[in-house]
Amino acid sequence: MPDGPRYDDDFYAWTQHQAAVLRSMDVADNRFDREHVAEEIEDLGKSERDAVRSQIRRILEHFLKLAYSPAAPPRFDWIESIEDARETLEDKLTATLRRDTAEALDELYERSRRKVARALRQFGEVEAADALPQACPYSLEDVFREGWYPDRAADKP
Repeated sequence: MPDGPRYDDDFYAWTQHQAAVLRSMDVADNRFDREHVAEEIEDLGKSERDAVRSQIRRILEHFLKLAYSPAAPPRFDWIESIEDARETLEDKLTATLRRDTAEALDELYERSRRKVARALRQFGEVEAADALPQACPYSLEDVFREGWYPDRAADKP
């Protein structure tokens, strides 16, 4: 069994490890394009990472809309979108990607907050946009917790 992460256990970690191993190999045959093959393997892992981050941003966006938008009709659509994103995360999330998203949560939140603020302003919800918290009020556990949604900020004491 090779050292390093296993393909079936943590695809993202495996791709990053395999790219590093490939780059460290002594290859005498110059017909083999080692650097580009390693880069392609590495990029496969980054694609998985980016897909996970995208789903987390989607959840954060809809958390903010549920908590701060006064609009009533799209609420069920936002909840459905959260559930869809959580299902996608179940299929893609590995231990390494969980650590990555924990480290990137503040950045993911900031991008989500800016996008939601623009959308709220576009629909005339300026007060809601201005009320969005600067710091992430949600934990990764909130993001992954099945059936959990934030309360409306207006309903909080």
